[in-house]
Amino acid sequence: MVHRRRLRSAWNRVDSGELHQAPRQWQPWLSDTGSLTQKIECAIGQKLEVLVLRDCRQNLNSDESRYFHFKISRCRIREVLLCTNGVPLVMARSIIPTTSSSGSNQEILRLGKRPLGAALFAKTRMRSKKKSPREIARLDKQSTLWKTCFQQYADLPSVSWARRTLYRLKGRPLLVSEVFLPALLHY
Repeated sequence: MVHRRRLRSAWNRVDSGELHQAPRQWQPWLSDTGSLTQKIECAIGQKLEVLVLRDCRQNLNSDESRYFHFKISRCRIREVLLCTNGVPLVMARSIIPTTSSSGSNQEILRLGKRPLGAALFAKTRMRSKKKSPREIARLDKQSTLWKTCFQQYADLPSVSWARRTLYRLKGRPLLVSEVFLPALLHY
């Protein structure tokens, strides 16, 4: 009998009860189903600044690849800081498979300093109200996503909370991970 090693993931579905393990102040941010960009902009009363850290093609880590059922190994990766007055509130990592950015979805590759959420929610507002799969995780220095984010943003706290959501843009998948930074709690 052959036993396959299962990949271990720190990610848990929002409805798994893991949400209650998160500090109370992070729970509304982790469980919110709307546009994070919109929620923050309403809270701060101004548009977010987007600082693009990386926007290139690269390989996925094993946990991300598993999320796409191992069908995709190389994608466009976009990592940004969402800031207000130069203060980072959220670090976002978006995974955009080649098939998701072709045809009428090509505009997703030309976001520049605009947040992905604004474009994504503008496109999906008229779609069905089916909930996108959402997971949350407590990230620490052992977490793959924490290590990846730390390479781009050295001020990342040693323990952070994050959520990731599989969105669909005209039926094509996009995986968005959002790591919440301490300054966000001021809002």
